[in-house]
Amino acid sequence: MRIGILGAGGMADALGTQWARAGHALMVSGRDPGRAAATAATLTAAARAADAPHGLPATAGTFEEAAAFGDVVVVAVLEEAADQVVRAAGPALRGKPLIDVTNAVGPGAYDVTRSVAERIAALTGGHVVKAFNLCHVDVWRMTPPVFDGRPLAVPLCGDDDHALGLARTLVTDLGCTPVHGGGLDRAKLLEATAAFMIGLWISGADAQAVLPPLPHSGPHPDEP
Repeated sequence: MRIGILGAGGMADALGTQWARAGHALMVSGRDPGRAAATAATLTAAARAADAPHGLPATAGTFEEAAAFGDVVVVAVLEEAADQVVRAAGPALRGKPLIDVTNAVGPGAYDVTRSVAERIAALTGGHVVKAFNLCHVDVWRMTPPVFDGRPLAVPLCGDDDHALGLARTLVTDLGCTPVHGGGLDRAKLLEATAAFMIGLWISGADAQAVLPPLPHSGPHPDEP
């Protein structure tokens, strides 16, 4: 798969490293060409060290070039820069599968009326899937993210079957389990979950302990 990444920071590096090891071709983009090139070099080194199936080097380009390059494009920039970045990426994003990993964090930053993912969809005309937004960047550096014997589950919110299928592949490439979280209209709930849980983690609470295990979560529709 060809993956264009809008952004050259921690999430681009962490997720991109895992996808490079899985054999995908990547192009990284950013406002700073030097940083984008350095991130691309890191991803190339990771692929070669892992003897990735295709051994393709990662490259660096502009936002517009990364948008045109990818079979899927990952929006991995600060939330406050997302609008400007996807506009800079241009018309290549229209109709394309997009994965939004951003979070609006900080007091008053989260908008309960509309998700960042829906905003990106409206600006680009792309098929957006919200994913990878519930964990700290260092979790995505784990190979794989497994806790107490359970692979990390990654919720996906989106409307387009093709885009969701590509997102599921990228989740499993990390050793994680994709979980259908509903349509893109539910992305605002996924973003709200991140905003709430991040606040608990920052306060030192074990946010994972907030919810009971599945057998204790009440009756389910598929049960007799």
